[in-house]
Amino acid sequence: MRFAPLSLVPVLLLLLRWEQPFTEAMINPVDFLALQAIRKSLDDLPGSNFFDSWDFTGDPCSFAGVYCDGDNVTALNLGDPRAGSPGLSGRIDPAIGKLYALTELTIVPGRIIGSLPDTISHSKNLRFLAITRNFISGEIPASLGELRGLRTLDLSYNQLTGSVPPSIGSLPELSNLILCHNHLNGSLPRFFSQTLTRIDLKRNNLTGAVSPTSLPPSLQYLSLGWNQLTGPVNQVLLRLNQLSYLDLSLNRFTGAIPGQIFAFPITNLQLQRNFFYGAVQPANQVTIATVDLSFNRFSGEISPLLSSVQNLYLNNNRFTGQVPVTFVDRLLASGIQTLYLQHNFLTGIQISPAADIPVSSSLCLQYNCMVPPVQTPCPVKAGPQKTRPTTQCNEWRG
Repeated sequence: MRFAPLSLVPVLLLLLRWEQPFTEAMINPVDFLALQAIRKSLDDLPGSNFFDSWDFTGDPCSFAGVYCDGDNVTALNLGDPRAGSPGLSGRIDPAIGKLYALTELTIVPGRIIGSLPDTISHSKNLRFLAITRNFISGEIPASLGELRGLRTLDLSYNQLTGSVPPSIGSLPELSNLILCHNHLNGSLPRFFSQTLTRIDLKRNNLTGAVSPTSLPPSLQYLSLGWNQLTGPVNQVLLRLNQLSYLDLSLNRFTGAIPGQIFAFPITNLQLQRNFFYGAVQPANQVTIATVDLSFNRFSGEISPLLSSVQNLYLNNNRFTGQVPVTFVDRLLASGIQTLYLQHNFLTGIQISPAADIPVSSSLCLQYNCMVPPVQTPCPVKAGPQKTRPTTQCNEWRG
């Protein structure tokens, strides 16, 4: 009778030990061990029971948030997705990169800390990566640029630092980039994907100018508000003829805003508190839901084109001249719901003091180079002063 060599006994014992779980799990050993490592590095926050089903004596493909194709894990959705769920705590284990067939990775809001493992780039089939509203810190791994099929990258509401890696901009299939509410700095990289429709980088610390060729014409949603970006944007906006939302608020942009931009079907436009100079020029009439150009340094006369907007915020700029009569007509006809013109240098508006402004509409005219012909309620932030000092108004002085 022959016996196995002593050198093979530990291997045989190990195989016997894991034979039952692998038989039941019907999952490849690499994925099985990766899931074990992920489980050890994460915990349910009080009130969450997401990991209750993660019993490794059973089939991992039946675990909450685990989806398989054959013997491979193809999607991993960590945490209870229901609204109000407490989420998870811990860190993301580097073993997550051993799920080579993974196409989708999401983690619900919680208290996960630490950096984003560089090994995620080993999951070459990843198309959707969303880890939001946690406490992920450190820099965005440049190796994510190796995920050539990545379509959505959402790392919003974390504590990320450093710059947006240029390799992210080179992703050929990228459609959605959402990195808002972090601490990212540096300049905006150039984006090459011709399928990119959404960029949200608001509330970071980005600096520098936006190159006219850095953003593809395919963009429909662009949010760069609450940064420290500088330079003109007229050539940038002229290329973005598919925008449906634009927010450039609270930056340090300069230059004029091209009138042609209002020929685009923009539904929400925010350019508040920048340092723009120059007038908004007329263009073809369009229907726009909301335009917010407040807290800038726009100058020149207000374009009649904007009278088609339902909610228009032009306050805290340097607009001059008369308010176009088309604004009054649409306001009285309930076509304009909000018209904020306070804190400019406007010299007149053709509206009767007895005009019956609809209850559903709001008009604010205070702190201009005129006495408001109608008394209407204004936001508290508009202040108590009704007119601008004459020393600040050229026409009044001369």
